[in-house]
Amino acid sequence: MIIVIKKDHDKKQYDHLTEWIKSLGLKTDISQGENTIVMGLVGDTSRVDIDLVRSLDIVEDVKRIQEPFKLANRKFHPEDTAVHVGGVTIGAGNFTYIAGPCSVENEKQIIGVAQAVKEAGATVLRGGAFKPRTSPYAFQGLRDEGIRLLLKAKEETGLPIVTEIMSEIHIDLFRDVDIVQIGARDMQNFELLKAVGRMGKPVVLKRGIAATVQEWLMSAEYLMSEGCHDVVLCERGIRTYETTTRNTLDISAVPVLKELTHLPVIVDPSHASGVARLVKPLSKAAAAAGADGVMIEVHNDPPRALCDGAQSLRPEQFKDVVQEVNAVAAAVGKRV
Repeated sequence: MIIVIKKDHDKKQYDHLTEWIKSLGLKTDISQGENTIVMGLVGDTSRVDIDLVRSLDIVEDVKRIQEPFKLANRKFHPEDTAVHVGGVTIGAGNFTYIAGPCSVENEKQIIGVAQAVKEAGATVLRGGAFKPRTSPYAFQGLRDEGIRLLLKAKEETGLPIVTEIMSEIHIDLFRDVDIVQIGARDMQNFELLKAVGRMGKPVVLKRGIAATVQEWLMSAEYLMSEGCHDVVLCERGIRTYETTTRNTLDISAVPVLKELTHLPVIVDPSHASGVARLVKPLSKAAAAAGADGVMIEVHNDPPRALCDGAQSLRPEQFKDVVQEVNAVAAAVGKRV
């Protein structure tokens, strides 16, 4: 349920209203707009008498939210959310490049790639320390050593870092990580979502390989219900019957999400296609559809990469992608 408060409201009445709502065991989430205040009610709102609330002088309107996701709902929070981290703003009209290798392999590799992607225009460094792999015999990542190397790359370049967490038991290792990533395989790992939501850090939430948009937003709701409001949604392709690409990029999800939620939306064209040559056109499509950024895999030597070399760009290729995508992003009104 949302209560729209008039701009020039009586503060005493407003305080009485909020106290009454809390006495019903409900939580409130306040969104300050230019002309009104939107008060979102979270909990069992069946006990709220809508007609009584609507009759108050300070109330402009009262609406029940039919969708199961509340905190992530644009009706709940009409203004776009901007996620601020390490001097970078994701969302709110900005187009952000997140780039780096699928997996951290050694110090020379991660620092070299970090320097190259920063020079090309990336403002956030990605890199896998823990790697979920289909085969138990495949490279699983450097784990805590990988995080140490990412932090070393951050020290060298100033880029904030994002890396994937796979288990609650690793939370202490992520205390200095700027953005925590929830991968596609863990999108519905609800206990992990709740634990990460309590960390107090921004989160990139990837879409599950067969998840609907509503299921995806409900996973965001898990994070937000635990106090994490800095959630970035990442469309990374879904599994379909098509076999010419690794996954199928659901580009329609971008404008759909922009209607349904206030959270920033980025696209991962690398995992969506699994093919390096398709990263540029898919990145341009993402920008044209209104995405707030892209997450791209970049490696200094893709043929020898320990993970996902076929979809990784060389630094010079990434630079070319940034230049072309910038033109598209600017054309649709994004700041680059």
